[in-house]
Amino acid sequence: MKTIIKPVLISLLASFVVAPNLANAKAQADLPNVVVILADDLGLGDVSKFHKQYSDKPVVAPTPNIDQLAQAGMSFMDAHSPTALCAPSRYSVMSGNSTYRGYAPWGVWSSFAPSSITNDDATIGRVAKQAGYTTGFVGKWHLGGTFNLKSEDKAYRGPKTGKETLKVDMRKWIDDNPSSMGFDYDFTTPTGVQGPLYFLYENNDWYPFSKNSEIVFLDENNAIDPKFVSDKGPGMGDSHWNARELNMMLANKAADFIKRSAGDKPFLLNYWSPAVHIPHTPPQQINGNKIAGQTPTNHLDMNLVLDLEVKKIVQALKDAGEYDNTLIIFTSDNGGLIDFKAQKQGHNSAAQYRGYKNQPYEGGHRVPFITVWPGKIKANTQSDSLVNGTDIVATLANIMDVKLNAHQAKDSWNLLPLLEGKPYQERPLLMAQSGSENELMLRQGDWKIIIKTNYKLTKRKLMSLYNLADDPQEKNNLVNDSKYKDKAKMMYELYWKIRESGERTAPVM
Repeated sequence: MKTIIKPVLISLLASFVVAPNLANAKAQADLPNVVVILADDLGLGDVSKFHKQYSDKPVVAPTPNIDQLAQAGMSFMDAHSPTALCAPSRYSVMSGNSTYRGYAPWGVWSSFAPSSITNDDATIGRVAKQAGYTTGFVGKWHLGGTFNLKSEDKAYRGPKTGKETLKVDMRKWIDDNPSSMGFDYDFTTPTGVQGPLYFLYENNDWYPFSKNSEIVFLDENNAIDPKFVSDKGPGMGDSHWNARELNMMLANKAADFIKRSAGDKPFLLNYWSPAVHIPHTPPQQINGNKIAGQTPTNHLDMNLVLDLEVKKIVQALKDAGEYDNTLIIFTSDNGGLIDFKAQKQGHNSAAQYRGYKNQPYEGGHRVPFITVWPGKIKANTQSDSLVNGTDIVATLANIMDVKLNAHQAKDSWNLLPLLEGKPYQERPLLMAQSGSENELMLRQGDWKIIIKTNYKLTKRKLMSLYNLADDPQEKNNLVNDSKYKDKAKMMYELYWKIRESGERTAPVM
């Protein structure tokens, strides 16, 4: 379902006079609860319902509960993460801004670094809180953090690993945390399963994994299992850190939040799962469901874990009598992982697309995006509209009748008309980026360019031009084709004009 209305000029939208942020006047009883679920490294092909649409190979990692979300609502088949990598995407999903608008355009990777999100930015939590919601964050953060030194009331801003971190007081998460971004309650792991850090926090206080937990410098020698210390290296952590138990601890806390929050006042749960990021450490079983060894790889075993996290959350909504009045948004922070063993069994996390996480090709950033809202969103529907993880903020602001100003959520499009099957102004362009190789992308209609840069953007080269309608697998690079020379040049110049001017790419909500 795709309704196209002639786009207005984005540059004019930024000049409109915008009312200051005010709580909406609607009765809270008319507002839906909201659950935003963000998976970690989940590609389009990792959802078995979508696997069946591109492959005739048997499903080897079934996701029946995520499939049920797709059956109950609308799936977007041209949906993208803001970047092809974790931390920068999370900034953009939370704020509605493209990553380049923050002080660290390629992402904030350390829990000892200040967040790129400012006090003036809109966030998922701040929008909902302004509308009178009870707000909760559960899961992986990876948006920076502030922890004080043990010796003085001063923030530590050094390396994220190494013995220097022993001088940091890890008992209290001081700032750049969920509570500073509009969440009343949180149960958070600063960097997910990957570390460092290897901790859980509840409402900013260290949450010990067990009664015998101690704060230690966690490495392969003192971890319960050496596999729990990821390739990101050792660092400060809980002596009883257990990656096999982490996901369902988070899901259980999410379910508890739903149970506590159900009632007359609406609630918003932002659930950011660590699955299916490495290290892949599936448990033997979850609530009687066998997990480890049930698929060709540990990676795909973690798909099963994620699916059970979704089941836990949906069941909690139903048990609380809140499912029918809840908008659920399910997506991923970037594209899927390379898994050669799984591919031999017919499973491709990138579905039919080229590339994987960290890469500029479609497989690096084309992700599942599913919305469910009983009675509002037509069940078992699909849309080919171009959508992005940044769009969540403006969509929620519109639903909650919260006014954003011209400096907030600059790249966030309101998807509500699309969800409701009403006339919708299509997004005319999308700016995105890859990961460690420093590529930038611009989508405009069916056309896509890839620009090769370096970290400081002092080197810039137009690398690729693709027409995704004719070439969805990006096999035919047209950048040197004389017929498309003007098209490539125009898109290249447009990218830098928007970025360097700072102008919005979305209407003001």
